[in-house]
Amino acid sequence: MAMLADRLVLAVLALAALVLGMPVLKPLFAALYPALDRPLYEGDSFLALTAGHLALVGLSGLTAAIVGVTAGIAVTRPAGTEFRGLIEAVVTAGQTFPPVAVLAVAVPVMGFGPEPALIALTLYALLPIVENTIAGLEGVPDAVLESARGLGMRPAEVLVRVELPLAAPVIIAGIRTAVVINVGTAAIASTVGAKTLGLPIIVGLNGANPAYVVQGAVVVAALAVVLDAGFDRLASRLSRWRRA
Repeated sequence: MAMLADRLVLAVLALAALVLGMPVLKPLFAALYPALDRPLYEGDSFLALTAGHLALVGLSGLTAAIVGVTAGIAVTRPAGTEFRGLIEAVVTAGQTFPPVAVLAVAVPVMGFGPEPALIALTLYALLPIVENTIAGLEGVPDAVLESARGLGMRPAEVLVRVELPLAAPVIIAGIRTAVVINVGTAAIASTVGAKTLGLPIIVGLNGANPAYVVQGAVVVAALAVVLDAGFDRLASRLSRWRRA
């Protein structure tokens, strides 16, 4: 537990140092890329870009978690079993359909901004959440379910008090996968006007400025490490709670 806490603290400190201290690194990038007139991205503060990036990932992850867990629960109930193939086909299509294509379809309808990116990221995050929810619920031992029913629990009580707590680690793992993947994918949101860490990357690619690309990519990677460490700590706490 202490190691997980240390990893999370170190990751947060590294991210904060990069986000707040990027201007201090300007001489370093000037030395690495002496041919560039502007070695540091200064169009927007990295703090604002990180906040926008995190908000987009968080909102899309929360939406996908609500929809995905609900769908996973529904298709594991007797009344929803027949819809399982359809749900799995839909979320698989959402994962395989390129987010850029979703943006191309959504922008003419919704306009530029974070909204089209939110739709694309939510669709992209559904598959691991739905699949892990189904796997977690189906992994609950039949003997445990029978014991719960034998105690007089109703189906809703069995779900809330037995199935979901036992399936929680697997479900959390699916949400973790979706969120970490979307940290990188959210960079494309800047192509439709959203303020994310993809902005310096896109500006750098368009302007042949590799320093901008490195700066954006490094902060995106640091943010992914922070979120991954956070989910590690959550999983550890959940495991200790279950043993208690």
